[in-house]
Amino acid sequence: MLEVRFHGRGGQGAVTGANLLAAAALRDGKKGVQAFPHFGGERRGAPVTSFVRIADDEVRLRSRVYHPDIVVVLDRQTLESIDVVAGLEEGRTIVLNSRKKPTEFEFSNRYRVAVVDAAGISIARNLLVSGIPALNTPILGAIARLTDEVSLGAIQAAIREQWKGAAGEANAEAAKEAYDKTEVNC
Repeated sequence: MLEVRFHGRGGQGAVTGANLLAAAALRDGKKGVQAFPHFGGERRGAPVTSFVRIADDEVRLRSRVYHPDIVVVLDRQTLESIDVVAGLEEGRTIVLNSRKKPTEFEFSNRYRVAVVDAAGISIARNLLVSGIPALNTPILGAIARLTDEVSLGAIQAAIREQWKGAAGEANAEAAKEAYDKTEVNC
């Protein structure tokens, strides 16, 4: 079973990203998927955590993801306020929205670190929600690059189903661009 934990702020797409990842896994034939959020005050800018489980068979576990295989960080300020690597075993993967190199993070010697400038991709493609870059669709492309559990094609199809027309196509292309531009330390 693949377990993913998203960290972000309200309005950045952590909840929608988790739901799209689960939908893509279903498209790829996975029979067991879950996606659910956890947050305090539901407001733009408040910390948000979302969880995804992907398995070949039914998932019966109903708790938060405490020991993820992949941690996704949408907002770099989250690194300063939340222990995003809590429960992440050495050698597991952390995906960051960042322009830094993977080796520039202090934890890069303990974890597989992947970075992609999701904000830059979204801004360049004018994928803004109330002036805030949509970070979830590019990050999903990075996740597809890092795991065999979900394909880029399924992620793009789930995105196109969520947003029809030009918006869906622009978001799907953002995922593909992030897939191509993700850098990994190992």
